[in-house]
Amino acid sequence: MHLSRRSFLLATTGTALATPLLAGAGPALAAGRPPAGSLPDAALTADLRAITEAGMPGVFAEARDGRDRWRDASGVADVTTGRPVLPGFQHRVGSITKTFVAAALLQLVGERRIALDAPIGRYLPEFAVAGVTVRMLLNHTSGISDYDHVIFATPEDIERHRSTTFTPRQLVRAGLGQPPTGAPGAAFSYSNTNYILAGLIIERVTRRSATDEVHRRILRPLGLRQTYFPGLRPRIAGPHSRGYVPWYEGELRDFSVSNMSWAWTAGALVSTMADLNTFFRALLGGRLLRPAQLAAMKTTVPFDPAQPEAAGYGLGLYRMTWPTGDVWGHDGLVFGHSAISLHTPDGRRQVSLAQNVTHYALPGTPDPIGEAVGRLLNTALVGESVVAARTATAARVPAVVPAPGAPTLVRPLPQR
Repeated sequence: MHLSRRSFLLATTGTALATPLLAGAGPALAAGRPPAGSLPDAALTADLRAITEAGMPGVFAEARDGRDRWRDASGVADVTTGRPVLPGFQHRVGSITKTFVAAALLQLVGERRIALDAPIGRYLPEFAVAGVTVRMLLNHTSGISDYDHVIFATPEDIERHRSTTFTPRQLVRAGLGQPPTGAPGAAFSYSNTNYILAGLIIERVTRRSATDEVHRRILRPLGLRQTYFPGLRPRIAGPHSRGYVPWYEGELRDFSVSNMSWAWTAGALVSTMADLNTFFRALLGGRLLRPAQLAAMKTTVPFDPAQPEAAGYGLGLYRMTWPTGDVWGHDGLVFGHSAISLHTPDGRRQVSLAQNVTHYALPGTPDPIGEAVGRLLNTALVGESVVAARTATAARVPAVVPAPGAPTLVRPLPQR
């Protein structure tokens, strides 16, 4: 009924992507990375336009290679007025929030205020689950079920909860009230409940709001002035696109005005593509975490134990195999807004992209929008030499389907 995060990542990192694009590639690819300052601006702009030509109303992106930067937008931010999308828009980035929260928690680990392998009951005795550690929350191996399919069980739930205020403890209780997905530590199973618990641990240890801690430790030091938690404010503060979901009877319904308390430290963050790139460059470049904590963050568990080399999840950060080597990042999706942010291991080569319609394709069906997104990501991360090779070999880049910010949010809407 839904596409899991594991399926999404394996679809974008499979043999069809990793092998054909290598054919005919020049020395830069053979060396494992494109040459410095090699962003192919014209190709990136063409790839961005192809996303809207495939049917996405609005998309914007920023790519970086060292100091070289490209950013652009295509399409409309409002399908009624035709207002254009702009590349500097603020955007709900969904589960990319998890990387920020994990970084703040890992700073506390570096300060010896939290132990990764301590049971969560040490910090939250009221939510203790036998065998579950802090690390298992961050890498989604806790076996704790997600709360999203509980609170969004019907179409009426999806609509009415845009004005509902949830407390973090309500969300945790909803997740813990469901059967576990597996034994603690046994296997990866994505769950937003894990990161609500992580937020509560930050609060218990610091005696401050978890969102304030992310601001104090991450956002303010990096000067990310366009990145923030909206709290109970339903509207995005700065210039932004509307966010649409294809509703029943063909309606394109706007969900950009929503109370995001249901996502909190699992997915409520608002940001820009520039701020995302700045954050990930600082994170991967070692500016935010001590070496031991960054190494822990990049220690992954496989999405699919049968293909451990393809992709894996660390502590709020995932790895994917790409033609030029590993890339790191995260994706996110809430109703109407999706984003993906991918980076080379040193954070030099980067791309972040946002779209303003979600739930537009059923898993397993043709998705020309996803294919176009995959081409742009590849152009940004790999470079012009491989873009030319791709054209020469007519390789088909696998589709990047709507980013799975949470399992409920990528399966078809609940039936009426």
